[in-house]
Amino acid sequence: MSTLTPAPTPAPVSGPALGKTAKWTLVRRAAWLANALFWSAFAVLEGVNHGWLAGLLAGLFFIAPDLTFLVGLRDAPKMARGQLPPRAVPYYNTAHRALVPVALIALYPFSPVVWAPAFAALCGWLAHISYDRAFGYGLRTKEGFQRG
Repeated sequence: MSTLTPAPTPAPVSGPALGKTAKWTLVRRAAWLANALFWSAFAVLEGVNHGWLAGLLAGLFFIAPDLTFLVGLRDAPKMARGQLPPRAVPYYNTAHRALVPVALIALYPFSPVVWAPAFAALCGWLAHISYDRAFGYGLRTKEGFQRG
């Protein structure tokens, strides 16, 4: 007989053990992920229905918000881990505000512009923002750190 006893297995974190804030964070991230999947599918649909230009613009606008990192590229080696150079923050935050593409998507049906690639680009942009929020990346403080 062995005198060693197995270590107790920790109880799964759920119910009252998971804090109210953590639950809301999980729900919020799940909602952003659903939003991201929806806009990604819509961007692909626009590309399939309206041709290569619509698909190309959707892809470019999916990547474009992170190109704001290039503004602070020169200062990046001097920054702390996870910190965006402060001079890039206004560009980053502007490109990552969901209200901008949401407003443009809402106004699109009423505008004189009827160009499917523009709508596809807005879908790609909103998908990018939604994925960022789903994975915990949000807007930055003026010092360049993630907002808590």
